[in-house]
Amino acid sequence: MARSPGRRRLTGELVAEFAGTMVLILFGAGVVAQVVAGGLGDHDSIAWAWGIGVALGVYVAGRTTGAHLNPAVSLGFALFRGFPWRKVLPYAAAQTAGAFVAALIVRWNYTEVLHLADPGHTIKTQIVFSTLPGNGTLPVDMWGGLRDQIIGTAILLFVIFALSDVANMAPSANMGPVVIGLLVVGIGMSFGTDAGYAINPARDFGPRLASFLTGYHGAWRDQYGDLYFWVPVVGPLVGGALGAGLYQASIARHLPQGQDRDTVKPSD
Repeated sequence: MARSPGRRRLTGELVAEFAGTMVLILFGAGVVAQVVAGGLGDHDSIAWAWGIGVALGVYVAGRTTGAHLNPAVSLGFALFRGFPWRKVLPYAAAQTAGAFVAALIVRWNYTEVLHLADPGHTIKTQIVFSTLPGNGTLPVDMWGGLRDQIIGTAILLFVIFALSDVANMAPSANMGPVVIGLLVVGIGMSFGTDAGYAINPARDFGPRLASFLTGYHGAWRDQYGDLYFWVPVVGPLVGGALGAGLYQASIARHLPQGQDRDTVKPSD
C-alpha cells in the first residue's frame, strides 16, 4: 500500500536531518582525530572545521527542513516557533543516527592513527568522539560541564532564533548557513574550555555510542570516573530552551508583528 504524502514528506525530512548531521560530524570528529591523534593542527583548526561542518550540513538539509541538525534546536522551535511536536523525537533520532554513522566512518578511517596514538583506547583519544569536562585535562568537574553546556547552548539558540527571525535582521537564505557556521566557530573559540562545546545532544551521544561499540569501553564516564554521558544531552536541551525563550521574551516581542518568524519551516 502506498504511503501517504505526509509520510513521504516526513521520510524526506528525516533523511535530510540524517545527512546534514552526518556531514557536520564528518568534519567535526574528523578534525579532532587529525589534531589529537595525528598531531596536525590546533584548537583554531578544530573550531573552524566544526563551523565549516555546521555550515555545510545546513546547506545539505536547509531547503528540506531548515536544517535543525540538533535536538536542542528542534525542541526550541517546537516550544516557541510552532514546529510540530510529533516531529521532535523522529528528528532527534535521525540526527543522532547521522552522527553515529559519521563517527563510525571517522573511527574506521583513523584506525591506524588512533591505535598508534592510544593503543588502549583511553580518554586520550575518546575526546575525538565525545566531550569531557575540562577536555579531559583541566580541573572542571561534571557539574561545571553541565553549567557550561547550558550556557553555551543558550547562546547558540538565542542567536539562531535571531538569525531565523525575518522580523529581525535575518540573513538571506543562501548566507544563513555561513553565519550559523561562524556562530559555532565563535562559541568554540569562546566557550570551548570547560566542556568541549558539544551544545548538541546528537553530536555527543551518537559518536559516544559509536566509540563505545568500537573499543572505547570507558566512553560513558569522565576522567574522574563519574557517569558523564548525560551532561551533554541534558545540558543542551535545558540551555537551548532557555536561550530560545529569552530571545522570544526579550527581542521577538518588541519586533514588528504580522510576519512569519521562520525563514524555513517544514510542512506539518
